[in-house]
This record gives sequence, structure tokens and C-alpha cells, in this order.
Amino acid sequence: MKHLFLALAFLVIVSCSRKVPDLTEGEYQQAPFTNLDTLATNDWWNRAENPIIDVKVPRDSVIAFGAYTVADNTLKLTAQLYPLYPQESREVLLEIQRNGKWVEVGRRPVNELGWSTLFRVEDWDTQTTVPYRLRHGTGAVFEGSVRAQPAPDREVVVAAFSCNSNQDRGDRASYVRNVAVVDPDLMFFAGDQSYDHTEHTAAWLKFGQQFRETFRHRPMISIPDDHDIGQGNLWGEGGKIARERAGNDGGYFCHHEYVKMVERCQTSHLPDPYDPTPVEQGIGVYYTSLPLGAVDFAIIEDRKFKSGPNGKIPQMGPRPDHVNDPSYDPATINLPGLKLLGDRQITFLEDWAQDQQAGQMKAVLSATGFCGGAHLHGRNRERLHADLDSNGWPQTGRNKALRAIKAANAVHIAGDQHLPTVIHHGIDEFRDGPWAFVVPASVNDYYSRWWWPEDEQPGENPVADSPLPWTGDYLDGFNNHISMYAYANPDNASNGSGFGVIRFHPATQEVTFECWARDADLRQADAKQFPGWPVTVKVSK
Repeated sequence: MKHLFLALAFLVIVSCSRKVPDLTEGEYQQAPFTNLDTLATNDWWNRAENPIIDVKVPRDSVIAFGAYTVADNTLKLTAQLYPLYPQESREVLLEIQRNGKWVEVGRRPVNELGWSTLFRVEDWDTQTTVPYRLRHGTGAVFEGSVRAQPAPDREVVVAAFSCNSNQDRGDRASYVRNVAVVDPDLMFFAGDQSYDHTEHTAAWLKFGQQFRETFRHRPMISIPDDHDIGQGNLWGEGGKIARERAGNDGGYFCHHEYVKMVERCQTSHLPDPYDPTPVEQGIGVYYTSLPLGAVDFAIIEDRKFKSGPNGKIPQMGPRPDHVNDPSYDPATINLPGLKLLGDRQITFLEDWAQDQQAGQMKAVLSATGFCGGAHLHGRNRERLHADLDSNGWPQTGRNKALRAIKAANAVHIAGDQHLPTVIHHGIDEFRDGPWAFVVPASVNDYYSRWWWPEDEQPGENPVADSPLPWTGDYLDGFNNHISMYAYANPDNASNGSGFGVIRFHPATQEVTFECWARDADLRQADAKQFPGWPVTVKVSK
């Protein structure tokens, strides 16, 4: 009964009106979500069948997956379970293999909100691949391995995914197969692992069911984006409460315990945050760094501190976050006090940039790109001059971020846009900023975008011998300098769905960006990437 009471308490919390002292009742709009995570809370076993996933699994299969990273000789491993019945144990064991025998190294209670738990093992041997297994009850087992660190002079390979739309509930067999061929050192999921806004646990379990074989034997970074936490777009503005579901006034619309649950499930296995101080509502932070062989990865939260546009800047279109008038002055929306990454994360990036070691390379991982890299949006291909959901705005914050990334000689890897691009950013002039690769959507049936200049002309300094018509130097809708090197409009059989592969070459200090369609078969010698890829760039010192 104790466990059922806790689950019921959660439902009461998320169903109750959240009173905000500095707002009148008329000003505050109560969230219409009277039920959150219903498929995994309360008497979940009495729920009707749902389109996301069957959570009533055999009891020897209640451990869905594990996800881990290793940093500073510390293993952090999250165990994700399916919902448990009231009479079942709430304890999970972690065992590792030593000298051919399984040795217990920890046992942890399961958090009933999200059904996950975190293991932490200090003094981890990073030079050896170590098998592990998670155990629950009398029969449930999930096995994997913690991979040895790559040698410091060896190429480091990352497979990067984003936007796992619920328009396709099927498996991800082609991705699993192709990841096995690539055999990356790191899996990166840039956000929107879930599109079922109010049912994160069920959707996260579905994601794990689809992708767990890609990270069963290698480290994994996942960062939640807007759809994961129950919003179409997110301007976190330091954790405040959003008054509208669209969230464009800034903040989080769903109850803070729901947001914390999402972040706990997706990010607790990441290395310890640079500064763990929570933001408003007690919502945590996870921005941090992960050294892996020759590459030092910075993981940032490019939504959590960003200012919401509604009520702060002149509205330039039917929505506060859309600019439809190409004659507007971009300076009118780049106002003092607006934030992008926020002061805390800029300090982190500046400190991280200064930590330079011989032969080391650097990369920044985040949810979305730092410019307006698309012209046409949605099923009707509507032309949008500037999209404030992109990190091209606010421009001052964008330039601060790019200066810090450039100072680190880092490349930037992101997702979110449903349109893969390789862009060389400009800050004060063209190409004086860092390189960036925005990877494709895993499933691009939800909301497509196109790079399609209105005059249908190449920019200055187009890419020589590119099969793509519109490369070169452009100003985006915020007057940011961008140089387009590659893009993949969704006008082919794959509909633009796919994934990215990033290869870091420490010997030459070069990075190769690969972009593969979902239906590609990398087992075949003649497998081809999207036109315009691969792109290899030199990281200047």
C-alpha cells in the first residue's frame, strides 16, 4: 500500500492548481494536464491498451535497459525499469564481472516516479571493457558492458540521433544495424526522444526498446528537449512556471516534479554537473563535460536559461516566436537582458575552453543549432523569415556562445531542426566562428524543414563541386553570418530521416561529418550518404 500511496500522491500533485503568489487568478492559466504519466502511475495495470507500449511485461523482463558514462574514473549507470506491481521489490542490483565471476557492486532503490535508479561506482578501471548486469527480483536481468576508453591517439567516432517522432511506433532495426557497422565510441541522442508529451515514462521505455542495442555496450548521452518535457517549444528562462502551454512567455508548463522525472530518467547517468545548483522550482541542471579518448565533449542545456519572447520583444507575426515580415529590423528583437545559454553556462564553456591538452580535440553537444538554418517549415512549406525557437536568437547570446565554442577550437553537434546541415558560423564576419553539424531527424514525418533561399541563388563563396545548388555565405533571418556547406532537404525516398556520424581524427586535427539516410545499408560497399556529404573540416589551433 505504501508504494501505491506514493504513486497516488504524484497524481494529486500534478492535478492540483499551482498557485503563483505574484499572479492573480485571472492572470494565471492552470495547466490543462490533469493527468501526467498515467500509463506508469497509480493502478497502471488497469489501464486500457495504449498506442505507445505495453508496460505489462513478463516479470523476468522488467529491467528495460541501462545507460552509462564514465568520467573522472567514476561509472554512472542508470537502470530503467518497467512499472512494478505493489508487492514487487523496489530494489535493483548492479553486478560486474571480475575474473569470470559476477560481483555485486551496488544495490539501489527504484524511484517510483519514472521507475529508474542511478548507480555510482568510484575508482573505475577505464582501460578494460567490463561486462555488467542489472538484476531485479528472482529473474529479471539486463546485461551489457562498460567499454574501455579509446586510446588518446585513436580516432573517436560518435553516432548522433535526434527527433524520434511518435508518427512511427515501429522498431528502429535499420538504425541498430547501421550503428553496429559504424561501431561508434559514443551514442548521442540530442533530444525529443519522446513525442508523447504527458506520458514520458511509457515513451521513454519505447525509445529504449527501439534503441537499447545501440548503447548496451557503449556510453550514451541523452539530453531532453521540448517534446520530452511536454511542450512544443521550450524557453526555460531559469526554471520559472510558464503561463501558457506554448511556453513562449518563458518557463516550464508541466509540473516541476514531472520535469524533474524526465531529466532524472534521461540525464542522471551523465557526469556530475559543472555547477549543480538547481534553477527555479527545484529543477536540476546537467550541463557538464565528458572526456572520451582524444575528445572532450561539453554537454550544454541550450533551452533551460533561454528567454521567452512573449511580452519581451515586439511581435512580428501571428505567433510571438515567428517573424514573417522580411523587412523588419533584427536589432529590434536583440534587446539587453535577453539570455540564451545564461551566465552560468557561458562561464562553464569559457572554463572548459581554457582546459587545453596536447592533441586533444573538443566538441559541444546540445539540442539545436545556433542560427536560422531553414526557410520553409511544415507540411505546407510555409516560408518563415525567422524562428525564435532556433538559437539564432537572441543574437547577443548566440554570439557569446559561439565565441566560447570557437575559443575551445570545438565543433558543435546538435539536432532538433529535422533538417541536417553543416554550417560554418560567422560572428563578426563570415567563417570566423565554429563549425556545426545538425543531424537529421530519426523520423521526419512530423514536421519537415527546407533550406530554400527565396531568390534560389547560391551565396557568395559557394562550395566547389557540391551537388547542392544553394551553398555559400548567407545572412539568416536574424542577420547572423552563416556559410552553408551541406543540407539535405526532405525531397527523397527517405523523407530526410537519418542519423549523423562524426569522426574525430586527432592525428590531423580534422573532423569528418557523415550524414546517412534511415534506409541506407552500411553493410553494402556502395552505400551512399546524402548528397553533399561527407564534409571534413580542419579544427584550427
